[in-house]
Amino acid sequence: MAREVFQQELKEVQERLVEIASDVTRIMQSASHSFTKSDVALADQAISHAESIGEKALALDELVIRILARQSPVARDLRILVSALRISASLERMGALAGHIAQIARFRYPGSAIPESLRSTFVEMGVLDLALANKIVKLLADPDVDVARSIQAEDERVDELHRHVFDTVLGDDWKENAVFTVDVTLASRYHERFADHVVDISSKLSYLTTGEWND
Repeated sequence: MAREVFQQELKEVQERLVEIASDVTRIMQSASHSFTKSDVALADQAISHAESIGEKALALDELVIRILARQSPVARDLRILVSALRISASLERMGALAGHIAQIARFRYPGSAIPESLRSTFVEMGVLDLALANKIVKLLADPDVDVARSIQAEDERVDELHRHVFDTVLGDDWKENAVFTVDVTLASRYHERFADHVVDISSKLSYLTTGEWND
């Protein structure tokens, strides 16, 4: 009976992680669109929702700590719970990063935070980040080592785009004002760090064998 209760608790941890990851994905979608399209309504929506991620992550952490204290798990069960704490922290940070992107869009409204020369770059970065976030949702719901490894490979394109933004800003042809320079530099970094956290989560999940969450 005690083992059944423990397995139910592990399932709840998994479900909460999936819920938070799904929320983060929606926030990034709103943030990316608000940034590339100067949509203040979406920016406000992303900022508001990003603030709630911290509360959900804290509640999950408290649940995991209670389980650790009550059940004293070992081996794979312990690894799952410790990984959940670390994944929760990464998801919380991803929500904050997406919120930062939306804040830049909010501050520059009704103008744009992106010069036309970099608009397509940021559109692609947003699409890639969103695709990676969606994969994390699926991976948390159904751990698969192969999917985790594919995520790590896909992060390389985001890194390339991030470098392109910096090369552009530092190039001799860059004539934009200081506000554009700061905005695109920060936004590029936020997109790149968002993807890095996705990779970090996939690395932690690849540490666990397929199906361990529901074993």
